[in-house]
Amino acid sequence: MFGYALRRVASAIPVILIAITLCFFILRLAPGGPFDGERALPPDMLKNLRAYYKLDQPLFIQYLDYIWGVLHGNFGPSMVMKDFSVSQLMAIGLPFTLMLGFSAFIVGTAGGLLAGALAALYQNKWPDYVLVFVVLIGLIIPNFLMANLLQLLFAVYLGWLPAGGFQGSWMQLVLPITILVLPHGGRVARLMRGSMIEVLGTNYVRTARSKGLGTRLILARHAIKPALLPVVSYLGPGLSYLLTGSLVVEQVFALPGIGKYFITAALNRDYGLVLGTTILYMVIILVLNLIVDIVYAWLDPKVRYS
Repeated sequence: MFGYALRRVASAIPVILIAITLCFFILRLAPGGPFDGERALPPDMLKNLRAYYKLDQPLFIQYLDYIWGVLHGNFGPSMVMKDFSVSQLMAIGLPFTLMLGFSAFIVGTAGGLLAGALAALYQNKWPDYVLVFVVLIGLIIPNFLMANLLQLLFAVYLGWLPAGGFQGSWMQLVLPITILVLPHGGRVARLMRGSMIEVLGTNYVRTARSKGLGTRLILARHAIKPALLPVVSYLGPGLSYLLTGSLVVEQVFALPGIGKYFITAALNRDYGLVLGTTILYMVIILVLNLIVDIVYAWLDPKVRYS
């Protein structure tokens, strides 16, 4: 297992390098730049800014300098937020983004597993229909639209919850976490329902029932663990979807996460911050996929990584 993990880490290095290269050259070759605005800067000032950020050098030299800085943990300065480096901005926004994403992950996974298992136990009955309807609502409606609808209902009309911002109150996190939970919990519930229905129809579960074992004992001993395998395969990408999807949610609810910086950087062509955020999310996705593979081998004894 340890050797497999090392090989996965080694194979991830060229993937990260290729992604950085593509993002770097796409950003540089796209029209516009970080110093373009409604009012054009004086030529001398623009020349000094380009020289300060080394944008006047050949593109390949800029690329080599950036790769050398990344290898030493330096993601460069922010070209829009001039008082901060990219590393400082990520250190400020990342903890909140991780807290938001992991909270939604825990709530959505637990709720999705419970909803999927109940829908499978009551297949083709009213609890199954109700749960499937709620799941479809969460999957069909996009995050930004659902966020605006819930803001309008619970913040404007009913006045039960804040519409946005964050000053340390958990009430301000209810709507953002709910928006992230709905699609994630819906996908987990769909996977759990289908897997549980398949497991409950297997021969060894029928044999357990014929021996007089109760439903709770059958679920605990024979059904839950194999039914979790498809769900575990999704949890790694699912958590990465939550972390990247929180970018939009943070923008809608004006939350102090890394999404605010990323969207601002993308709109203003802040090369360093866009690249730094891209690298950060890419590493998170690769690490999560590795963890999922290891957990999958623990759940299924037939899986062996050699």
